[in-house]
Amino acid sequence: MLNNNFFDFDNELLEVAREAENACSLSLAGCDTIAEYNGSKILSAFIKNRVSEQCLGGSTGYGYGDVGRDVLDKVYADVFGCEDALVRHSFVSGTHALSVALFGVLRPGDRMVSVTGSPYDTLEEIIGIRGEKGSGSLTDFGVEYSQVDLLEDGTPDMDSILKAVQGAKLAYIQRSRGYSLRPALTVADIEKIVCGIKVVSPDTIVMVDNCYGEFVEKREPVEVGADLMAGSLIKNAGGAIARTGGYIAGRKDLVELCSYRLTCVGMGKEVGCSLGTNREMYLGLFMAPDVVSNAVKTATFASELFSRLGFACYPKKNEQRGDIITVLELGSEELLTAFCQGIQKGSPIDSFVSPESWEMPGYDSKVIMAAGAFTMGASIELSADAPIREPYAAWLQGGITYTSGKIGIMCAAQEMLSKGLIKL
Repeated sequence: MLNNNFFDFDNELLEVAREAENACSLSLAGCDTIAEYNGSKILSAFIKNRVSEQCLGGSTGYGYGDVGRDVLDKVYADVFGCEDALVRHSFVSGTHALSVALFGVLRPGDRMVSVTGSPYDTLEEIIGIRGEKGSGSLTDFGVEYSQVDLLEDGTPDMDSILKAVQGAKLAYIQRSRGYSLRPALTVADIEKIVCGIKVVSPDTIVMVDNCYGEFVEKREPVEVGADLMAGSLIKNAGGAIARTGGYIAGRKDLVELCSYRLTCVGMGKEVGCSLGTNREMYLGLFMAPDVVSNAVKTATFASELFSRLGFACYPKKNEQRGDIITVLELGSEELLTAFCQGIQKGSPIDSFVSPESWEMPGYDSKVIMAAGAFTMGASIELSADAPIREPYAAWLQGGITYTSGKIGIMCAAQEMLSKGLIKL
């Protein structure tokens, strides 16, 4: 367990943490098995596509003939088991990649159905279900939107999904839980949804928001029939090395349409300089399986520790995960704030900063975020965020090393203990 020479942890807290870690041993070992599989898959893709030192360089201007950029797309396509990929530093976030994908494939008069309930907060204005009319949302351009709410237990309502998607242009699946308590979807869950949709409406495009899910399992959504998926490089796929960027992967024809939206029609993937970012995107992908494994280990430890401290945590240590996130239901704004401030105190960067809630763009309520990260907003690094609303739950993600992640979790518990908000 932890050496107490460097951090002033309460001895009783240390003992609870030791017990929690011992109880997680089988789950932690399983993380290593998945990392080894995915690491082998990525190394194989690098070798197959003849990644060379030249690929690590960059380009300027129009970016014509950027070998590194073009080979990286092929590597991602092989790793994800699909026809094509669009990997660019010019995606500013996962939300941006998802927006490009939606605008890339949807046209006026098309119908989009979210089959996993309400989408993540930052997509609401993109779709047009929140915000001012005339801002350029999908609904402003004549795209019809509907959603199928989840069942009471937080799982997809398959009967309603199969009715709602018939004739729809696009069915949208959010793999991670967003700011909800519902379980993240496993790849097996996604496969069931995709197979059902393809039976009743074979021409419907199935798109998956894959944020927080990459390399948590051995398979990805496009390997089980999804037509398109998108994610961020400052989450799992960038391995804490990529400083920005995102990806879209899936069917070749759909990826091409998305590339026209990112750049312009007729040019698509053939333009766009890499500005020296290729090396970090290659290295980040190469490191991603082990980094994701450490994040899942951190999340598993946090779930077990805070369960022992009396809080409801999701998922439990022995439940199959669909993403790297653990939700800790803390019950009050005071406890939530103390938890986030403790996470910040255990961070390598800006540990001296005390997080407070604020009106964050794209959200409909105040949000508190703790993230002492090497890359701003990189939620593959240990971070916690939460909207200031009931049930006052913290969404915890990241931890690029298990040691640092574990210490950060301990700092959060210690902060709550020191303020007299919890007792051992």
